[in-house]
Amino acid sequence: MSGPGAPPHGVGQAQSKHGALIAVVALLIVAAVVIAGVLPRLKARAALKTSTYENSIPTVQVIRPKMGAPQTEIVLPGNAEAFKDSPIYARTNGYLKNWYVDIGAQVKAGQLLADIETPEVDQQLDQARADLNTAEANMQLSQITAERYQGLAQSDSVSKQDVDNATSDFAAKKAMVASAQSNVKRLEELQSFEKIYAPFDGVITARNTDIGHLINSGAGSPATELFHIAAVRTLRVYVNVPQQYSASAKPGLTADLTLEEFPGRRFKGTLVRTADAIDPASRTLLVEVDVDNQTGELLPGAYVQVHLKVPSGSPAYILPVSALIFRSAGLQAGLVQNGNKAQLVSITLGRDMGNEVEVVSGLNAGDSVIVNPPDSLISGETVRVAQESGPEGQTGDAAHAEP
Repeated sequence: MSGPGAPPHGVGQAQSKHGALIAVVALLIVAAVVIAGVLPRLKARAALKTSTYENSIPTVQVIRPKMGAPQTEIVLPGNAEAFKDSPIYARTNGYLKNWYVDIGAQVKAGQLLADIETPEVDQQLDQARADLNTAEANMQLSQITAERYQGLAQSDSVSKQDVDNATSDFAAKKAMVASAQSNVKRLEELQSFEKIYAPFDGVITARNTDIGHLINSGAGSPATELFHIAAVRTLRVYVNVPQQYSASAKPGLTADLTLEEFPGRRFKGTLVRTADAIDPASRTLLVEVDVDNQTGELLPGAYVQVHLKVPSGSPAYILPVSALIFRSAGLQAGLVQNGNKAQLVSITLGRDMGNEVEVVSGLNAGDSVIVNPPDSLISGETVRVAQESGPEGQTGDAAHAEP
């Protein structure tokens, strides 16, 4: 029921609809304002999160390891020695009469080096020869007597005992002659030692005597070395090879010698024999390298560096030292696997060549090795590859890994 002052029924409904429309419009305006203010912030936050994640991925450079040479050259110190080296002593007593060679002289085997005067030996030899003549005369007389008694014994003119005595006396005189002959021969050989001869071809490296020096053969006092001779046409060089290369140090290996006095030159040598035993004190194998020295440029006693070309027992790869990672787990290298995943592997080094090292285990030819890896690098971490270098150092663009 409507009164006189009540609004018409149609007008009230229209006003309600109009209010609701205004409310919806207001909500839409508020929502639009809220969306317009919040959405850019959400987009900025998402962009910041994406940028932060991308920046957190380390960018690395990788290389391919180079294959090492099939032969490993090791440089070891050595001492050059004469192939033959011998002191020369006197074998008789006397005084030095003459010497004919001095230090540095090249001599041949059998060449006369010096003369010794041996008056005592000469006199003993004269006496021995006289004793031999006496013994031979006595033997001849004893022989005649024995033959005569043997003839008389056939006619029973002498007793059997007399024949035996004569025969035994002849045998004794014969033995005395043999003894005298041996004594003469001994003194003749001793007299032959008056002349000192070179035992082999070589160079005289020392002369420790002079004319008039008393020579003693060492019978009653220490003997004095007269000369020292060395054969230098071939030199021996003894080298101590570390145990890790001992299995490859076999006779026939080539070796080069370098000396400071011959810069830029190498002298060819050959490993000829080994001790076949490891020295427990130094853990090394003693080997001998023979070097041809026909020109005589190399001197015995010189310090040399021996470059031995030892066959590599297993494939080895060459890496720059900047690719090594030193941690408590041991020596490692970082690899990139599956395009963007880092993996740390343990490696074993061979030779250290300064800027590069030889890796004998832990790597393969196709591995991508990280150069200058970050200190925080861990296995499984996502990385971005900047560029890759080949085995010979060529670089090329690599695909960037997507996070």
